[in-house]
Amino acid sequence: MATIAGSTKLVRPERALNRRAVVAAVIGNALEWYDFSVYSFLAVVIAELFFPASNEYASLMLTTATFGVAFVMRPIGGIVLGLYADRAGRKAALSLVILLMTAGIFLLAIAPPYAAIGVGGPLLIVFGRLLQGFSAGGEFGSATALLIEAAPFSKRGFYGSWQMASQAAALLIGALVGAAVTRGLTPDALRAWGWRVPFVLGLAIGPIGFYIRRRLGDSEAFLHARQSARRATLGDVLARHGREVLCGLGAVIALTATIYVLISYLPTFAVRELRLPYAQSFYAVIVGNLLLTVLSPLAGALSDRIGRRGLSLWSLGITLVAILPLFSWLNDAPSIERLIIVQATLSVTLAGYYGPFGALIAELFPANVRSTGLSLAYNVAVMVFGGFGQFIVTWLIRTTGSPFAPTYYVMGGIAVSIVAVAFVPARSADLDARRVR
Repeated sequence: MATIAGSTKLVRPERALNRRAVVAAVIGNALEWYDFSVYSFLAVVIAELFFPASNEYASLMLTTATFGVAFVMRPIGGIVLGLYADRAGRKAALSLVILLMTAGIFLLAIAPPYAAIGVGGPLLIVFGRLLQGFSAGGEFGSATALLIEAAPFSKRGFYGSWQMASQAAALLIGALVGAAVTRGLTPDALRAWGWRVPFVLGLAIGPIGFYIRRRLGDSEAFLHARQSARRATLGDVLARHGREVLCGLGAVIALTATIYVLISYLPTFAVRELRLPYAQSFYAVIVGNLLLTVLSPLAGALSDRIGRRGLSLWSLGITLVAILPLFSWLNDAPSIERLIIVQATLSVTLAGYYGPFGALIAELFPANVRSTGLSLAYNVAVMVFGGFGQFIVTWLIRTTGSPFAPTYYVMGGIAVSIVAVAFVPARSADLDARRVR
């Protein structure tokens, strides 16, 4: 319940978006991230088919660079779609995002390999990834703003946690599908047509996701902000909320480094560096993302009780200390069992950060610029530290000869985020209106 300054009107976010609508938003979000992330799980196969090179290393580098190319579009999509969401509404922006993502995955699903049409195949892959990157740029800011504004004030952490839980669920589904096609098909069948199956399944995002999101409504907090506050511009966000953007950007670094290096890159790392079976490497991703899907909402709810900053700092600190010993133990005697234990342990420690994360950075911005502010902070960090993270890690391993290169990269990102989170106000911000509990 809230009292808007200068008025006795009570704001009840629950009236604008009930829990059923929030679940619908989360389902659409999970489908969106499945389509975006499944590419990384099939990087080894895609490298062979679309980026043939003089050696295996060069082929993989081209594939991981293409994975990163999509992230170049993320800040552009984030700014354009974030401004659109702050002006036209969360519902309109999320519906547009789903259509753009569907177009991108369609190109990936139909692209002929290099052997069939030469350079045209890789170009279709790159263009499809660019479309996906642009649409994904608007996903986080709009979906997180919607979840936070739909929540009762005392449950923002819990509602916001479904942003990260749905991302983990998307990675889980992607890993399950990846494991199914790699284990259920012969190597020849996988290269001939099996690699397309995850992308074809993702095309369901079109009719399902669009239908779900068109039925959503915008929150009272957003509708009030649109009427009473000035229209959002990029200049306003940078001039009035520059500190908040930097704080949010720093907080995102640990999130994106752990997702795209410790989770998405894990099957590739397990095969190339640890020489473990490709199909079985997905088991670790499945276990890790199952834990994140279950534990993130619990951590989000806990942050509503004990505070988001403290829980986030403890989670990051424990993860920072644990990474190197865990990977050293794995490298001493590589096995699928040890890989699963390492992934599971890190998923448990990171859940304390993933859970409160959505509310932690959403509360930095007022409703009239929330989607833009979130999109800007999130996507710039994701582009630099996540999108090219796999490319940088692959190069680091090759250059240094150290299998611990991924851990050093992630540890550096976590250290930066600890500093950024420490500067986030301990008191939960309420920038929509003055509220009384």
